[in-house]
Amino acid sequence: MVRRMAPTRGNLVALQKSMAQAVSGHDLLEQKRQVLMMELVRHIDSARSLQNEVAGIFDEAYKSLRRANLSLGIDTVEDIANSVPFTGELVVRLRSVMGVEIPDIDDIDCSIKPSYSFMGSTGAMDEAYLSFRKVLATLLKLAEVETSVYRLAVQIRRTHRRVNALEKVVIPSNRAEGAFITGVLEEGEREDFVRMKIAKANRQKRENTADDSGTASL
Repeated sequence: MVRRMAPTRGNLVALQKSMAQAVSGHDLLEQKRQVLMMELVRHIDSARSLQNEVAGIFDEAYKSLRRANLSLGIDTVEDIANSVPFTGELVVRLRSVMGVEIPDIDDIDCSIKPSYSFMGSTGAMDEAYLSFRKVLATLLKLAEVETSVYRLAVQIRRTHRRVNALEKVVIPSNRAEGAFITGVLEEGEREDFVRMKIAKANRQKRENTADDSGTASL
């Protein structure tokens, strides 16, 4: 059973304010959803491009690693790899897109930094080092884009639910409630108008009757 508000002017004014807020909120959420969708499409395109790029970079990196293994031996390559320090200069910033925190990772330096002896290594080792630095840089960029896609998709889903709730439940309900209260108030006004007309006619009739009685007595 649908519960109706009391059909009073105070409730009608409050309902009109609530309706205006709901319509305004719906428009803002719809704009937010459109902006987020454009941002999502842009990141999806970047993710597809990076995913295609990663395959080629990995393939080249493993080819470089195989050449280094053949040139120096697997044990020597492993010892040199262990001497390379872990990349610790990652800088992750956050930027807000319509309230969604999007990561922005600074590009890392892919050049060779002195961390192992050049006497015990070869150009093949340097090539493998550079190749895997490129792999790391590309994976960081891919992680940035995929994280952005996930966060944007989650927020778009939430915004879509809110827009639907306002569009299909709140706004139609407020309109129906407003129409009901307006109809009751208008009916009451018509009844009051009819009662006033009847009262005026009765008063006029009594006055005419009193005038007729006075004239007859004279």
